[in-house]
Amino acid sequence: MSEIIKVGLFQYSPEWEDKEANKKKIRKQLETLAQPVDLFVFPEMTLTGFSMNPAPLAEYVDGDTFSFFSSIAKELETNVVAGMIEKGKKKFFNTLLFINREGELEDKYRKIHPFTFGEEAKHYSGGYAYINHEAVDFHIGFSVCYDLRFPELFRFMALDRVEVVVNIANWPHTRIEHFKALCRARAIENQCFFIGVNRTGDEPKLKYNGRSCVYGPMGEEILMMGDEEAIGIAEFDLEHLQKTRETFPFLEDIKLISIEEEEDE
Repeated sequence: MSEIIKVGLFQYSPEWEDKEANKKKIRKQLETLAQPVDLFVFPEMTLTGFSMNPAPLAEYVDGDTFSFFSSIAKELETNVVAGMIEKGKKKFFNTLLFINREGELEDKYRKIHPFTFGEEAKHYSGGYAYINHEAVDFHIGFSVCYDLRFPELFRFMALDRVEVVVNIANWPHTRIEHFKALCRARAIENQCFFIGVNRTGDEPKLKYNGRSCVYGPMGEEILMMGDEEAIGIAEFDLEHLQKTRETFPFLEDIKLISIEEEEDE
């Protein structure tokens, strides 16, 4: 099996809370894809934008949003990461779906950290478990937007030797330098390939300027997109990651810090 992974970053400007219009936009933009990829990553709340109006937009994970991205995964024969508003029994969640090449839902991740500053926590419940998924080609970890600010989440992934970490986002232009810096930091400190996919364009309250990116385990910039609607393509070598971890075995020295006072033995 090849150690080279090719990823597609789908950066676009979704129509506000209009799933059908966004399906058409995505289909149209996919016509520009000129080469096959192993993994396709879409931004947070892919078909709606970052809406605080979950009731009319939420679906169960096996609903229409899943069916749409499942069809894309099967047609392109690629793994797909996409975001949705999930309907639970009594709550709503900001959820990431991982769909395999056969169009099957292999995993889902519920955003652990709702964005309190943006009132997300008033409308969505947080998840409680980080997900490290062993796909056919790679070991992948998931996160959503604001999760990026909490390095302890990614530290657990590092302990599990996750190779590829994804963050899907609706990260506004006023703080875009934070997004870029944090994506790079998460790659360096956890010696992983880090993929950040952000949206672009405007919505009723905020502006977005993309800058979807891929960083390598030494913090090297593999891809940095601009503010345009486009599909970015990046390649990375898992053998390079393994050699980096062997040459600089920093992950072996992780010590989780306890707040309890150490006893004098």
